[in-house]
Amino acid sequence: MEWQEIIGYTGSALIAISLMMKNIFRLRRVNLIGATTFAIYGLLVQAYPVLILNSFVAIVDVYYLVGMYMQKDAFHLMPVLDHNHLYLNEFLDFHKNDIDKFSPEFNMDKTANASCYFVLRNLVPVGIFIYKNTNPGEANILLDYAIPDYRDMKNAEYLYYTESKFLKEKGIKNLITESSVKEHRKYLKKLGFIESKTEKNIFRKKL
Repeated sequence: MEWQEIIGYTGSALIAISLMMKNIFRLRRVNLIGATTFAIYGLLVQAYPVLILNSFVAIVDVYYLVGMYMQKDAFHLMPVLDHNHLYLNEFLDFHKNDIDKFSPEFNMDKTANASCYFVLRNLVPVGIFIYKNTNPGEANILLDYAIPDYRDMKNAEYLYYTESKFLKEKGIKNLITESSVKEHRKYLKKLGFIESKTEKNIFRKKL
């Protein structure tokens, strides 16, 4: 197999993989890499229709990615005062499989006396944040979940940085959470959580 063909197959594979992604932000990024790679292949083998088409696709991806980065979303936290709230239970049931994938430790039955908030993005409920006060000044995060289409770190940046004052106003200075899932652990570390050296799967963050 010629090396040019390897480039072509790689580009095709990336484009195919991108089309199977639920998260539009990731789809655009992977599709951009795939289209650019396939455009390079078209240039190398002088297949100019391939070059032109994939260059156009790459430009479209860049256009939308820039728009996503530049868009200023309006975030709000909406408290859930009743844990038997119909929409809360419907939300958790609908996303149960995805929640179990990233937060298998979560159990709604153990959320008595916990605080629960929907994360609203342009008034759309895109995530849920549930925590329980444990020791003085410390909160245990039981669930921090964002739906797939909005899993681009903006929700987390709002929650843990822009709007962290809402936790501080409640006297919370330290956050603690548990995670055994590789991808979720990576997410926590990006947000400044530090893994405990003495407690398995425990992460902490100072506000």
